[in-house]
Order: sequence, then C-alpha cells, then structure tokens
Amino acid sequence: MDGYITSKKLQSSPNQTDGEHGHDEEANKMFGFVVFLLSESVIFLSFFVGYIVYKTTTINWLPPGILGLEVQDPAINTVVLVASSFVIYLAECALQKHNLTGFRLLLLLTMGMGTYFLLGQATEWSNLEFGFTSGVYGGMFYLLTGFHGLHVFTGVILQGIILVRSFSPGNYDTGHFGVNATSLFWHFVDVIWIILFLLIYIWQ
Repeated sequence: MDGYITSKKLQSSPNQTDGEHGHDEEANKMFGFVVFLLSESVIFLSFFVGYIVYKTTTINWLPPGILGLEVQDPAINTVVLVASSFVIYLAECALQKHNLTGFRLLLLLTMGMGTYFLLGQATEWSNLEFGFTSGVYGGMFYLLTGFHGLHVFTGVILQGIILVRSFSPGNYDTGHFGVNATSLFWHFVDVIWIILFLLIYIWQ
C-alpha cells in the first residue's frame, strides 16, 4: 500500500512541475510586456515634454488663421475610447468565468468602439485647415495624434487576433496571457489619450 502511494506521488509530480513552469513562463511574458509598455511610455513622455516646451516658448504657436481646435467631437471620441477600457475589462472577467460568448461579444464591442474612435479622428483630420507642415503646432499635433492613432489601430488588430483564437478548442486552457496583455495595452492607450486630450484640446 505504501509503495502504491509513493508511486502515485511520483507520477503526479511531473504534472505539478509543468503547471508551475507554465505559470512562471506566463508571468515572465507579462513582465516583458510591462517593460515594453514602460519603454513606450518613455517615448510618449518625450513627446509630451516637447509639446509643452514648444507651446510655452513659441510666439506664434497656432498656424495663421487658426484660433483653436473644436472640442465637442474629440470629447465624444474620448468618452467612447475611455468607456471601451471598461468594456474590455468586462470581457476579461467573462473569459475568467469561462463565458466565451460574453467574452466574444464584449470584445467585438471594444473593437467597434476603437474603430469609432479612429473614424472620428480621421474625420477630424479631413476637416482641419492646417497640415503637418503648418509650423511647429501642425507637426506636433499630427505627430502626437497620429502616433497614438497607430497604437489604437494596433490594439484593435490584437483584439481581432484574440477573438479569432477564441474559436480554437482549448486555446485558453493553459492561460490567458494574450488576452491579459491585449487588455493592458488597451488601458495604456486610453491613459495616453486622456493626457493627449488635456494637452491638445483642453489646454489651448
């Protein structure tokens, strides 16, 4: 009987080791992804500082004939984007509860809200009376909003990838790294936009 128990323990230990190894591997991946986001934060921070310096030191800050930016539509886009951060959080919660249908629907809603933001930004760009070469202000405006828009587009693509992968049987049996990383990236994008909105649209 003792020999049987010992044998069972020896058989179960490799599975436990594999589980611990998988957990450590996912934790290491998330740590690496957080480091990546920190490096992205440094890039955006340098843009923020540059914008503030130029705005406070340039005499003719706005392009000729431009009195400022319209705030209403960008404010609506901001509300939609920030709300999408809450929606993707709910999607994560649904996945943790093994509610794949809810996860997919909430993820689709997040993608739709992100796409709405991008279309709103494209519409704003098409109606602006200044371009990228319209002085320092024009260059900074398009650089900041365009670089952020690229991140939003990337986030929507990542969400599309994990949505497709959700239809693979057993895809999330070993962990949710892809979903968690995508959600964290989306939260990061939203926080960056809040700062940009305050700098560009509120502080005019």
